[in-house]
Amino acid sequence: MAETKSKILIVGSTGFIGKHLVEASAKAGHPTFALVREPTLSNPAKSKIIERFKALGVNFVLGDLYDHESLVKAIKQVNVVISTVDHSQLVDQHKIIAAIKEAGNVQRFFPSEFGNDVDRAHAVEPAKTTYTVKSNFRREVEASGIPYTYIVGNFFSGYFLPTLNQPGATAPPRDKIVVLGDGNTKAIFNKEQDVSTYTIKAVDDPRTLNKILYIMPPGNTVSFNEIVSLWEKKIGKTLEKIYVPEEQLLKKIQESVEPIKSLLCYGYSVFVKGDHTNFEVEPSFGVEATELYPDVKYTSVDEYLNQFI
Repeated sequence: MAETKSKILIVGSTGFIGKHLVEASAKAGHPTFALVREPTLSNPAKSKIIERFKALGVNFVLGDLYDHESLVKAIKQVNVVISTVDHSQLVDQHKIIAAIKEAGNVQRFFPSEFGNDVDRAHAVEPAKTTYTVKSNFRREVEASGIPYTYIVGNFFSGYFLPTLNQPGATAPPRDKIVVLGDGNTKAIFNKEQDVSTYTIKAVDDPRTLNKILYIMPPGNTVSFNEIVSLWEKKIGKTLEKIYVPEEQLLKKIQESVEPIKSLLCYGYSVFVKGDHTNFEVEPSFGVEATELYPDVKYTSVDEYLNQFI
């Protein structure tokens, strides 16, 4: 008898990580439902994504985070809900909890996370507020009794590697590079498609139930200095390195404006405080994706950088 795969609803389905989760879900054979607002279906900026979803056989469900009735109706069609709402909507995820409770049929909920482990982070403002919102929502999910999995994908490769974390740059540097901290702290970079593949693998896996799934591939756990060294070898050139010590970085954060301020804040958390790798994953609260799913071929940092040569 064939295994029945969970039906999955993606909230925020046309966003940065949402579109990759929809694709990973459909390709893995899950009946996949994308919550979309009616204007999105005719939005020229989203047309390629919508056409891709149609080609994959994705089911479009008209609804909105702020329309309770439509949300309940959408959730009643599935077993699993994955939220990928953006920063501006994080504080409103309680609306998803309310709809899940009313629907009464959800076997797993994935809140909008996919970055650092917000319960084990050392952030300064404005990142601190975002982490606090996500951490508080974890407690809300746990108190609700809804089965959950939190995804810690660390840094998306697509956000950081195309510029090697250089604010304002449009390509990796070829002359000089700014390094936050001493450059020796290990960080983790994961391609968005790989984060999505691991997330969908976790949907029907009892080992990830009420746990944090950490995506920590050995080939993607590297220091900033190691990334610079990889890049230097690829371009056959040694870069001038400008190191920014902790106190100087904190001052720079205070003086900066968005979006540079947030970029520096997350850099401080990861490259100075080591928030991707400064703790042990204990079985009581977490599991590691590459250990659970060794069959997944992930894209390493080394491989990812080849496209920019």
